[in-house]
Formats: sequence, C-alpha cells, structure tokens
Amino acid sequence: MWDLASLRSSDLSLTKVIVKNLSSGTRVVLKSHYGYEVEEVKILGKERYLVAHTSDTLLLGDLNTNRLSEVAWQGSGGNEKYFFENENVCMIFNAGELTLVEYGSNDTLGSVRTEFMNPHLISVRINERHQRGMEDNKKLAYLVDIKTIAIVDLIGGYNIGTISHESRVDWLELNETGHKLLFRDRKLRLHLYDIESCTKTMILNFCSYVQWVPGSDVLVAQNRNSLCVWYNIEAPERVTMSSIRGDVIGLERGGGKTEVMVTEGVTTVAYTLDEGLIEFGTAIDDGNYTRATAFLETLEMTPETEAMWKTLSKLALEARQLHIAERCFSALGHVAKARFLHETNEIADQVSREYGGEGTDFYQVRARLAMLEKNYKLAEMIFLEQNAVEEAMDMYQELHRWDECIAVAEAKGHPALEKLRRDYYQWLMDTQQEERAGELQESQGDGLAAISLYLKAGLPAKAARLVLTREELLANTELVEHITTALIKGELYERAGDLFEKIRNPQRALECYCKGNAFMKAVELARLAFPVEVVRLEEAWGDHLVQQKQLDAAINHYIEARCSIKAIEAALGARQWKKAIYILDLQDRNTASKYYPRVAQHYASLQEYEIAEELYTKGDRTKDAIDMYTQAGRWEQAHKLAMKCMRPEDVSVLYITQAQEMEKQGKYREAERLYVTVEEPDLAITMFKKHKLYDDMIRLVGKHHPDLLSDTHLHLGKELEAEGRLQEAEYHYLEAQEWKATVNMYRSSGLWEEAYRVAKAHGGANAHKHVAYLWAKSLGGEAAVRLLNKLGLLEAAIDHAADNCSFEFAFELSRLALKHKTPEIHLRYALNLEDEGKFEEAEAEFIRAGKPKEAVLMFVHNQNWEAAQRVAEAHDPDSVAEVLVGQARGALEEKDFQKAEGLLLRAQRPGLALNYYKEAGLWSDALRICKDYVPGQLEALQEEYEREATKKGTRGVEGLVEQARQWEQAGEYSRAVDCYLKVRDSGSSSLMEKCWMKAAELSIKFLPPQRSLEVIRAVGPQLIGIGKHNAAAELYLNLDLVKEAIDAFIEGEEWNKAKRVAKELDPRYEDYVDQHYKEFLKNQGKVDSLVGVDVIAALDLYVEQGQWDKCIETATKQNYKILHKYVALYATHLIREGGSAQALALYVQHGAPANPQNFNIYKRIFTDMVSSPGTNSAEAYHSWADLRDVLFNLCENLVKSSEANSPAHEEFETMLLIAHYYATRSAAQSIKQLETVAARLSVSLLRHTQLLPADKAFYEAGIAAQAVGWENMAFIFLNRFLDLTDAIEEGTLDALDHSDFQDTDIPFEVPLPAKQHIPEAQREEVRDWVLTVSMDQRLEQVLPRDERGAYEASLVAASTGVRALPCLITGYPILRNKIEFKRPGKAANKDNWNKFLMAIKTSHSPVCQDVLKFISQWCGGLPSTSFSFQ
Repeated sequence: MWDLASLRSSDLSLTKVIVKNLSSGTRVVLKSHYGYEVEEVKILGKERYLVAHTSDTLLLGDLNTNRLSEVAWQGSGGNEKYFFENENVCMIFNAGELTLVEYGSNDTLGSVRTEFMNPHLISVRINERHQRGMEDNKKLAYLVDIKTIAIVDLIGGYNIGTISHESRVDWLELNETGHKLLFRDRKLRLHLYDIESCTKTMILNFCSYVQWVPGSDVLVAQNRNSLCVWYNIEAPERVTMSSIRGDVIGLERGGGKTEVMVTEGVTTVAYTLDEGLIEFGTAIDDGNYTRATAFLETLEMTPETEAMWKTLSKLALEARQLHIAERCFSALGHVAKARFLHETNEIADQVSREYGGEGTDFYQVRARLAMLEKNYKLAEMIFLEQNAVEEAMDMYQELHRWDECIAVAEAKGHPALEKLRRDYYQWLMDTQQEERAGELQESQGDGLAAISLYLKAGLPAKAARLVLTREELLANTELVEHITTALIKGELYERAGDLFEKIRNPQRALECYCKGNAFMKAVELARLAFPVEVVRLEEAWGDHLVQQKQLDAAINHYIEARCSIKAIEAALGARQWKKAIYILDLQDRNTASKYYPRVAQHYASLQEYEIAEELYTKGDRTKDAIDMYTQAGRWEQAHKLAMKCMRPEDVSVLYITQAQEMEKQGKYREAERLYVTVEEPDLAITMFKKHKLYDDMIRLVGKHHPDLLSDTHLHLGKELEAEGRLQEAEYHYLEAQEWKATVNMYRSSGLWEEAYRVAKAHGGANAHKHVAYLWAKSLGGEAAVRLLNKLGLLEAAIDHAADNCSFEFAFELSRLALKHKTPEIHLRYALNLEDEGKFEEAEAEFIRAGKPKEAVLMFVHNQNWEAAQRVAEAHDPDSVAEVLVGQARGALEEKDFQKAEGLLLRAQRPGLALNYYKEAGLWSDALRICKDYVPGQLEALQEEYEREATKKGTRGVEGLVEQARQWEQAGEYSRAVDCYLKVRDSGSSSLMEKCWMKAAELSIKFLPPQRSLEVIRAVGPQLIGIGKHNAAAELYLNLDLVKEAIDAFIEGEEWNKAKRVAKELDPRYEDYVDQHYKEFLKNQGKVDSLVGVDVIAALDLYVEQGQWDKCIETATKQNYKILHKYVALYATHLIREGGSAQALALYVQHGAPANPQNFNIYKRIFTDMVSSPGTNSAEAYHSWADLRDVLFNLCENLVKSSEANSPAHEEFETMLLIAHYYATRSAAQSIKQLETVAARLSVSLLRHTQLLPADKAFYEAGIAAQAVGWENMAFIFLNRFLDLTDAIEEGTLDALDHSDFQDTDIPFEVPLPAKQHIPEAQREEVRDWVLTVSMDQRLEQVLPRDERGAYEASLVAASTGVRALPCLITGYPILRNKIEFKRPGKAANKDNWNKFLMAIKTSHSPVCQDVLKFISQWCGGLPSTSFSFQ
C-alpha cells in the first residue's frame, strides 16, 4: 500500500506530494517542475503508476523505477482514460485522440487520432532490444479504422507504413525491434508484415493464440490442435509444428528455457521450446555472429537449421566476416563457395600478417568477393583501379568470358590482343562453338566465312540474316540456294520465305511462308503477287491461330475469308460474346439459330437475363429461356415468355409443381408468387391457411376475392375461438363486422369486461348498454346495482330490462336504487300483459301505474265495452264518452249505422256521425244529420258531395250525368253544360264523347255565341285527345273554324278531307296542308311517296338516310343539273370515307361536267389516285384508264364552257396527260418488249412532280431505270428519292441539292409529301443499292444527254430554250422522225409509235388496243399510215 502526504508552501498551496510504500518504506516525492499546484493525485495500474494533475500539466510516474514525467496538458474535465499495459509508456485516450508519454520524459512521445482504444489493437515498442547501429528505436502500430493499420516512427513523427486489409483486424503486435508486425483478422487468419519491404504474408489459418517470445523474434501460435513455432521469422514458410490437446494460455521464459503453457482438461501442461534456436535468433539480432556459429555447431542439420546457416552466411558476408561465411558454406555443403572463400581468407590473412590491418580491404579480396557475388564488372573495376590488367584478363579467361577479356585488352592496348583473338577463335573451334566463331568472323567483316560457320553450326537463320543485309552475298545464287535448302531442312520456313522474297521468287516465298505459318507475310505477299490466294490464306491463318489457341485473333481472319461458321466458332471459343452476336446477326436464321443458345447460356450465367432471353428467342429456344428464368426465380418473366410458347394448362402445371416445392421448403412468399402468376390464388390461400399464416391468407382473399373477405374473417374467427385464441378471434370477428359474435365469445368465456369493451367500441350507441345489462343480470342484487352505477347505466339498464320483458329484474333494480321508476315499470308491464292478452292483470297494473285511461282504451280496443265502461266510471269518468265513441265504431264496422248513430248522439258527437256517414258514402244520411244537427255546414257538404262524385270513377260519373240531365230538364243549360264537361271516365270514351257532344249541342242551341265558342274550343281538343278527329272537325265547321277543322283532319291523318275543306272553304290553306303532308311523309320515311310530292326533298332525305344508290337512281330520272348535284355529294362522301376509286367510277358512269364547284373533287380524285400504292403495275391499267377517260371528258366539257383556256383548264389538261402516261405505262408493263417504253414513261413523269408525290415518282423512275439497265439514271433518281425521304422525316426541303438536275425540266420547287409513300423495307433496299453503287468507280453519276447536249428526257434544250413536243407513247422529246396527229400539239416519235403498234399486233393486248383507241379519240384520229417501217 501507498500513503500520500502533502507539503504546503507559505501561501498554503499544495506544491509537493510524498508517496510512501507502506510495505517497503520507499518514498517518492512528486512535484511540478513549473511550480504549479498539484490538484489531484491517483495511484493506478495495480498500485504501480502515479497520475497527478496541475492546472496546465499532467504528472505521470512509474513508482517501481522512480521515472517521473510532467507534460503540458489542458484539462478535459477528467474524461481521460489511462492504459498501463506497457512498462515504458503511458497511453492516454481522450475524445478520439491517443497520446503517448514515455516515463522519465517531459515531452509527449506522440499523439494520433483513433477510435479503437484497446490494448490488443495498439502496439508500442520503446528501445526494447538494442541493435547494432541503431541508437533509438521507438515505433507505434494502431488502427485507423477497422480494416486499416498505421505504423508510425515516434522519433521522426512520420508514417512508415499503412496496411489496408480486406477484413476486420482484431489483434496486432510489433516485434521487439519494430521491424515486423503481426496482425490477425476476424476470420482468424494470421498475417506477417515486413515494414522495410512493405510485404504482407498470410502465415496461418484458424489462429486462436499468437505471441512473440520475449527477448527474441521467435513466434508462437496455435492452429486448432497444432502448436506452430517460427524460429526464424525471416523464413515464414519454415514452421515447426507439434500436436497439442488443449488451448495455449501463455508463455513463460526463465531459467534458460522457454515453455508454452497449454490447458488440457483440468491440467496445465508445459511444452518446452528449443532454446538454442531462440538463442540463435537473438544472437543474429545482436550482431554476434561468432556466438551464432558456435550455437549452430551444436545442432543437427534440419530444415530449420539449414535456414539459419543460410541467414548467417548472408549476414557474415555483408559484415565481411569471411571465416564465419566459409564455415557456413561448408556446413551447407557449398564446396565451391567454401573453397573459394578459403583461398580468399588465405590472401586476407597473408596481407594482414605482412602489412597489418584488415586484410579484407585488400583489392584482391574485394575483387574475389565481387566475383563471389557474380558482379564481374565490379571485380574488373577493382583490378583496373590497381592497374592489374593481367589479373582482370586472367579472371575473364578462367571464366571463359573471352569477349570481356578482349574488351579489357583493347581498352588497355595490350600487346597480346591479336593472340587473344586467335586463341579465342581456336578455342571456339576446339569447343565446337561454330556460332560464336561465326559471329566473330562476322564482326571482323568476313561474311562468307561467317555464313560457312553458321551453316556448319546448324544455324541457317543467322546465315540468312547476314545474306539479307548484304547485296553482294544475295547475288551468289549458289550460296543463297544452299542457305534456303538449309533453312527448309531446318523448318525455318519464314526466314526462307524472306530470302525467296528478297531474290524475287514470290511463289517459293509464299510456299515457305505458308509452311512456316508466317501468314502475315504470306497475306502481304499475296495481295501484291497472288490476289486470288488472299481469301484462302486468311482462312488458313485463322485455322493456325485456332490451333495456337489464339481464337480472338482468328475471328477477323475468318471474317476476311468469309468463313462465317468458323468466325462464329472462334468468337465463341474466345468468349468474345458481343462479337459473336454481331456476326450471328449477319447470318441467315438457319445458320445462326444453333449458335444463339450458346451465347445465351453465357449471358444467363452473368445474370443478364434480358439479353439471354433475346438470344434464346432468336435461336428458337424459347423453352430454354423459360428454364433460365425458372432457375433464376424470375417467375414473372418466365410466365410471360411461357404464355407465348406453351399451352396455358402446361404453364399452370409447371408453376403449381414448383410452388408446391417452395411450400415444402418453407418459402411461402415465393410459392404465393407462383400460384398468383398462373391465376391460382386459391391454392396460395389454402397454403397459408394450412400453415396458419392467417395474415397472408386474409391479404390474398382481400386482393382476389374481396366479396368473400368478410366470410373468411368470420370463419377464421370461429376457428381461433375454438382454439382458445380469443384476441386473434376478436380481430377477425371485428374485421368481418361481426362484433356481436365477439361479444358472445367473451360472454361465453365469462370475460364480461372484454365483451363490454368490444360492444362499446364497435356496437353503436346502445350495444354496450345491453352487454352491461346482461353483465348486471348475471350478478344480480346489490352487485348489479353497484356495477350499473359504476358504468352510469342504472336507469338505462332498468329501461332495457323492461324492454326485454325482464320485469322482475327491473322491479328489483328500481326497488334497490330508483323507486321513482316503479310506476313507469308498472305501466310497461301492463302494456306487455295487454299484448299477451292478460287483460285483467293488465287492468290492475295500469291502475297501479296511475293510468286508468290506458285500461279503458285497452278494453275499448278489444271491444269489451262493459269492462271499459266499468273502469271509466270507477277510475276515469272523462273517458265515458270515448267508450261510447268506441262502441259506435264497433257498430259501424258491423254496419249497424242506426245503433252507431244513437251512441254518437249519446256521446254528443253528431259531427263524428256525419263524418262516418261521409266515409261510408251514405251522403243522404250525412245530409240528413247535417240538416238536423249541423245546418251551418249543409252548403259546404253539398259542394263536397259534387266533388266526390266527380272523383269517383263510374259511380261518380253516373251521378254527374244524372245531375246534368236534371239541370237540362230544369232549363239550366249553362249548369248542365258544365256538368257534361266535367265528365271524365277513362274506361268509357263513348260516354265521354256523348257527354261532350251533348254539351256542345246545348251550347250551340241555347247559349250565347261567345259562350258556345268557348265550349266548342274546349270540347274540340278533348275529342281529338280521345281520337275523335272527325267529330272535332265537324264541331269546328259548325262555327266556321276552318283552320281548326283542317288541323283536326291533319292530326287524324285525314289528308284528303283536309285538302277538300281547304279547297272548298278557304283555298289559302291548301299550301298549308301540302306542307304538313310533306313533313309527315319525311318524318314517316315514306320517301317513295314523297317523290311524287317533292322530288328534291325526297332526294335530300335519301342523302340523310345514306341511300345513295336510290338517290342517284332517282336523280338520274331528273335533269342533268340535279343529277350532278347529287353525284358531287356522293363523290364527296366517298372521298371522305377513303373511297376515291368508287368516286372515280361514279364519274365514269355519269360523266364529268365542267362545274367549277366540282373542280376540287376532280383534283382530290387525281391526287388520291397518283398517291395510292400498288398502281405501278400492269394490273392497275383499268384504274388509270378510268381516270384518263374522266379527265378527257372533263377537258372536252371545259372547252365548251366559260372555263375554256382558264388556269384550271390548263391544270386539268396536264392531269389528263399524266393520267395518259400512267395508263400507257401500265399497258406497256404487260408486254416484255415494251419495258423500255414503260421505263421512259416513268422518267417522263418526273417533269410533273409539282402534281405528283415526288418521292413515289423518283422511286418508280429509279426502279424502272434499274430494271432496264440504265444504272446512271437509276442511281441519280434513287439517290434523289433517298434525299426526299430524309426531307419528309425532317419536314423541310431546304437541304435538297439540285445540282444533278440543273438544265433539265424536272422542277426544283415541288410540294413536300405529307407522308412516306414507299414502305420502310423498300427504302432500305434502295439505300443499300445506292450505297453499293456509289462505291463503283466505273459508274458515271450524270444524266444521259442527247444530240442537243441536253438531258435526253428534257423537253426544253437549256442552251437554246427551244421546247420539243413530248411523244404520246414515251413522253420523251421528239427530235426527229415525228408523226403528227390532227389535233395540234399532239405527236409521236416514229420509232416508238411503230414499236407500240408492232407490240399490239404480236400480242393482241386489249389494254394496248384501248390505249390506241383513246389516242385516236383524243388526237382526232390516228395517222393515215398506221404502221411504217421507214
């Protein structure tokens, strides 16, 4: 123990602390060197270490060694943690910073940032073993993070190593010299790090214990049941292992031995290490090599001992201790090195004896040591520094290094230089080193001799190299032949090929290159000399590379050789998957399909499933793609793919089987996904139910069977209730909205509080009251009252008991707690007894409740008049009258009106009797009673009687009729009329008609005109309303109401009568009747009848109904103007519906009038025709001929109209010409010998692209030119076509280049087509052809010209401006041999005309004959010479 005593200075501050060891009596005086007051003193670390604080410093001390330190320290609130595991240094950890203080030093040794303050994760070495040449050695190793170790030199304050490891480090320690670092990771792997070489070595797996042997660099570790010892850590691969049966717990060293302590069961066993080996390592580290040698002499030769001898030999040589090195090499059995060192030691010893000093500094010794290290240049330099030229030369001669020897002689100008060369040459020849001799002759310029030696040495390649460098030797054909023969014999084909190529023998050179597999040179030579062989050589080159396993390089050569299959195989073999896909995509489907799956398997292994799927699909192996997705667990993708190639039932079986496997493995979510994927959620629901995973079960039911969700919850609630899992059952009951079942469940289990909670939360306003009532009833008596008072439901419970007929319980509760409720309970009990028919008991309860009137009413209700009157008279006299009224009601029900009347009069209630008579329909008795007892109400009663009579159907109507007759008989005609008009009987229209007619008759006969007019106007609409139109009309006519009579006839569809009345009485209404008749026919859809009345209206109705054929048929029978109005409407309708062809047929049938309002229709038909696909064929002739004929008819009509020679006329003439060209082209396409005519017509149409879709026109012209071999024109037209397609995509023609069409009549400014007229596939074909042709240098990319120097198809000569007539057959300009027709401006080229006529005669083509017929009609007849060979 230690005792602390303090000494204070005069100012009473604490300046010194005396620490006394009570056991030994030793004392330590602690004071601040800077005079600070010592504030706090602690003894820590097993009472060995002292820690004290001042205001600005920290005092630390080792009480065993009396080493004290004081370092500057800013207070941190006492949060420092001190670690004293190292005897030389104190480690202080504070706020993520580690500070080291060496005991006895007043400066901090260093500080670093780390979060890992664990003695096993920090290692400090402070001068623990002194080494030769090193004064101070202070190093620190610590963790920067869990995987990174930093090593710091504490003297210099810099980092000397950083180790980044892949796993977490859990232990580290430097060796005592700080040159090696051991660390172990969490995977129990032990690593050794050499700080100087920065190399890391894993030396042991499963390491459970590791420790340096104190005072040495020997390492001890445990691997499972093996004890591992490294006696020489410089050779970590050499480890001594022995078996143990326990765990290493520590090391003990002392008494000349080192023991490893191992616990084996309950005992501890000591395993002794080889102290000698440990001692050797220590001696080496201390530089005492003599001691190390002496120690090794005592050991037998083992692998460990051999390693130590090697280490010692290396160190001894470095330290120039040559005798020790000689002994080491002798021990190792290196006789030559030992003998060489022995000779060296003799020289050194002799020099030492003769001259004194260290003999190892003598130049011969230094040179020999350099020779021993094979550093001959250093040895040479040492000899030459001493001018020992001969010794240097002797050294090289002894080593047979003649070149270096001669070099030394040349450098020093030695007189024996030539002799050396001769001796060297002779030595080479004697030792049969012809190659070196040849090189020597070559260096001396004797080429022939060198070649001879090379050939003799069997080195024709060197001979060939020499020949190739000297032209004079190449001229020696015999020599060259000799060399090439030797090269071929030696299979040096490439060098032979070089030689043959040099002497201009390409055939032999190519053969040699091929034999020597020098395919690069062979291909280069073949390109120049044998081009046809290049493809074969490329294939052979690829085959050779495949044999050499250079598959990657072979791919391109196979491609060059057009060997696609081999290229694919090579790409697959080289795992160049992308390149393989690229090549496969260029092959035909049959070839590629068997390779795609192999590539797909690769991408599947990389989990790039989308690419793999695409490849499997291309290879027609969709099933494999499905299997891939299945194995990868991607069931959605597999299902999507499977549905494309498998039957749905097979897919379902596959998925259900897999789901069942997943279920067996407990992978329920995966199984669910599979079931749901094949639309079998019920199986998944069953699975979850089977395994009692009710939440998942409910989730699936809610998703797939929401209508069954409540039933499922209810079912689960019942199951869980049966299992006693009430809380879970409650959840499901409530989810099913079955709170009552929950309450009953808790009631049956006696859990009233739970039942009450559920009812209150979920049962609405009164449910919890019912539960509380039942709970209280189960308790009874005072307990029930206390419970109900606690819940505040006492009164409600009494009411509930009464409502549920538990009157005994209700009386009990009211008696105990609420006596004022007792009368109410008696009343409710009485009402209950009344309902049960217990009237006497009920009477008593009513009276107890103070409600005798209720008893009276009860007896009245049951018609027990005697009892009712008895109770009323005894307990409630005011109710006697009510009893009489009740008795009267009974008499009324029995139809005993007289008795009832008497009872009501006794009760002084005549008004009630009056009402009863009215309700019974006994109006006479009612009127009697009223007259006798209530005369003031008599008039009102009479009016009410009349109203009731009106309302009451037939019986009421009969009363009204009778009343009307009475008024009529009495001469009250106005009242009689009113009564007749009031008659309404929906069941008898004849009665109403008679009454209304009677009213009208009376009004006409007896009432004033104004009144009679009102009556007729009232009766007329009513008669019309019941379908009596004629009667109404006759009434109207009696008073001269003509229009009303006509309207009545019209409404009754009596059209003839209406017309006759209008005609005879008021002709002004004839048109009125006709107009209504037309409307009637239109509304009824009776168009055929309407035609006879108003044909235009009928035609319009046909149009509205879409009966175009009938419309046109009817219009045909009218005049020309009407016909073409409806033809135009029909054509417009057809065009809107996309039926331009039908619209054209319409005008073919009916002609094309020159109406300006029709011009847009004609233009639209033309535009749709020239834009429609599939018209560039012989089959399209009739369509073109129809268009041509309609336009011809139109132009002929225009000539006769006011539109003659107008811009519109000119435009239609141009359209006619275009239609003629198209029709003629289709006709020519049907005859092989007219294909050039068809091509020329396609070319001629290009001058009209302002009216035609430009892309379609250029495409057809290009394809036609291509078909007849006009490649120049085809290229230019198709190139223009591609430019136009690009312009259509971009939406502008601004980028078009018109240079190819300068000086032609092909227009530049054309409308941009709104869409592509040529399909994508055909556009791609044209693109490929144009690209191919553009590479052909032989093709002249210009349009052909004629004798004018102008483009041959252009009508206008650019140089003169003269315009030629177009040929009617080809559209080309007519320059000579013109055939003119009667119509001005129409002509044909004689050759083309004759060719066309000849084709007609030979083929008898009806379409060509039709073209000829049209030309005759258009041009005013055919030429007089219909055929000419001139």
